[in-house]
Amino acid sequence: MDQLRQIHSVIIQKGLISDPKLCSNIIAFCSNNELGDMKYARSVFDIMPERGVFIWNTMIKGYSRENSPQNGVSIYREMLNNNVQPDNYTFPFLLKGFTREVSLKLGKSMHAHVCKFGFELNEFVHHALIHVYGLCGQVDMARGVFDLSAKSDILIWNSMISGYNRSKQFGESRKLFYAMEEKQLQPTSVTLISVISALSQLKDLDTSNRVHQYVKDYKVQSSLVLDNAIVDLYASSGKMDVALGLFQSMKHKDVISWTTIVKGFVNIGQVNVARKYFDQMPKRDNISWTAMMDGYVKENRFKDVLMLFREMQAAKIRPDEFTMVSILTTCAHLGALELGEWIKTYIDKNKIKVDVHLGNAVIDMYFKCGNVEKALMMFTQMPCRDKFTWTAMIIGLASNGHEREALDMFFEMLRASETPDDVTYIGVLSACTHMGMVDEGKSFFANMASQHGIQPNVIHYGCLVDLLGRAGRLEGAYEVIKSMPVKPNSIVWGALLGACRIHKDVQMAEIAAQQLLQLEPGNGAVYVLLCNIYAACKKWDNLRETRRIMTDRGIKKTPGCSLIEMHGIVHEFVAGDQSHPQSKSIYSKLAELIGELKFSGYVPDTSEVSLDIGEDEKENSLNRHSEKLAIAFALINSEPGFTIRIVKNLRICTDCHHVAKLISERYNRKLIIRDRTRFHHFVQGSCSCKDYW
Repeated sequence: MDQLRQIHSVIIQKGLISDPKLCSNIIAFCSNNELGDMKYARSVFDIMPERGVFIWNTMIKGYSRENSPQNGVSIYREMLNNNVQPDNYTFPFLLKGFTREVSLKLGKSMHAHVCKFGFELNEFVHHALIHVYGLCGQVDMARGVFDLSAKSDILIWNSMISGYNRSKQFGESRKLFYAMEEKQLQPTSVTLISVISALSQLKDLDTSNRVHQYVKDYKVQSSLVLDNAIVDLYASSGKMDVALGLFQSMKHKDVISWTTIVKGFVNIGQVNVARKYFDQMPKRDNISWTAMMDGYVKENRFKDVLMLFREMQAAKIRPDEFTMVSILTTCAHLGALELGEWIKTYIDKNKIKVDVHLGNAVIDMYFKCGNVEKALMMFTQMPCRDKFTWTAMIIGLASNGHEREALDMFFEMLRASETPDDVTYIGVLSACTHMGMVDEGKSFFANMASQHGIQPNVIHYGCLVDLLGRAGRLEGAYEVIKSMPVKPNSIVWGALLGACRIHKDVQMAEIAAQQLLQLEPGNGAVYVLLCNIYAACKKWDNLRETRRIMTDRGIKKTPGCSLIEMHGIVHEFVAGDQSHPQSKSIYSKLAELIGELKFSGYVPDTSEVSLDIGEDEKENSLNRHSEKLAIAFALINSEPGFTIRIVKNLRICTDCHHVAKLISERYNRKLIIRDRTRFHHFVQGSCSCKDYW
């Protein structure tokens, strides 16, 4: 451009500024060259005395090249106002630069202009129109144009296949490929890449092998992009032996090639193998890092996710919105609000695009860390919501003790014309369960099919059994199980067994436990829950027999484990744990704490201790529960007023629940404990669950 400006200066000095050929050459350079300046082209264009259709087309082409479709449309209209009619090149140049937004707004009106000026049979115009309709999702209109075309140009087929892919009609893309083969049209590498993308979604390995054959037979020249697409096809279909063989035979590999292999091993659950290839990568981008993090998320290896994220930051790789979703998911599972807040600040500070998926992840993180207010704030700030947003709100509110608000949110969702799905109704039924709203819950259950065409699945029946069982209607819950149209699973029988623990029904508990152990013979939690019920009902002979069976079968109780974040570091406590560096101080603080509570009238609840031992030993066993250790640790290491947030892998016991209430009142602390089933917000001696959990 600098040289062009110098030449233009000479042209002006020589008095040749009005020479149409010289002006056309300047405009052509600006329009066709990657480094061309369209503002400069416009300044020359505006002083031209004569402007034929060629120079107008050149300007339109330039605006399309620099992705300025609005300017292209504007100059097209100006061209018509100057009584210059379009020719064969005008519409292909103009339409090629359309974006999705412009296509939605002007696609049909441009099609009308094509017909008005007599270009409806032009093959290049057909190609451009198919591109435009495909962009804006009007794939049927694109197909109408395609069917009217001569179909002799492979570019038209490529555009139509791309349009179907963009609309997620992958089966139609495959049909077009078959039709191409029948017409004996030779595909290009672009064709194969688009078809492979569709086949990958369809998991169609038979057709994939046919597509791959074009490359093997040298009918289509191999390229790095095409090779990557083929490797990805086999990797995404679980054929990692084939994908790895192709990958190893590639002469040239880039970061996409390596990332595809990492993703492939992640998808089949071989995360350690994925990490091996990740570590071997000569270069990594944010997609590579995110793929590896996703693998750890799928394996519930959340500490590994955080370590990898810190390595990513050290490598100065800028994360994108997909990386942030993985990190926020990790924060949600760990209950690490402090880190989650830091991630949210990082997103805002670095202006990372907050699409609906990332917004949903932020909401989920806040709810799973027990911060309902921030979740609601994020919801109100989201400009675009989908059914997953509403569902996250309903489930989040219900699990955090805001059941009435959860149901209000469901009705607001319906008023917003958003259709609920089966997961949404799980949240609705859970809200009714935690509030003891039996009649309302049964009504929602019935409305699933009648109002929204959602047939209840086994999880919904589990919710209904839980609803009835918690309310003391154990016989009704059992009748539901016996009349279910689907075979009850461990969730359903587990809900009944849990209700038996609440209402101390030994006979029904034995029925539920027997069914559960037929489904999952090695499930230690079933034996433990049955032991707790026997202990609560003082059925010591039954308890001893159950423990003997556990010993004979080598079944062990899952140890209670609690996580707590302090100053950005997640600490883990196991029941009876003495491995923490502050273990001595923690047990000392806990003894002091229990002593103070006893002085104020606290009496340990040993009813659920499933050991036939003395009361002192039972109390000692209770005092070593993981959540009590985490609470003592928090009281040592935090300032007054600091909210204590704990995530536990099992259901909180009655005694720990009682102790948490007393501590919240005595120490004026807010405690939030997330157990296996719900959140417990302890404030001033009360819990959000209203002792109904």
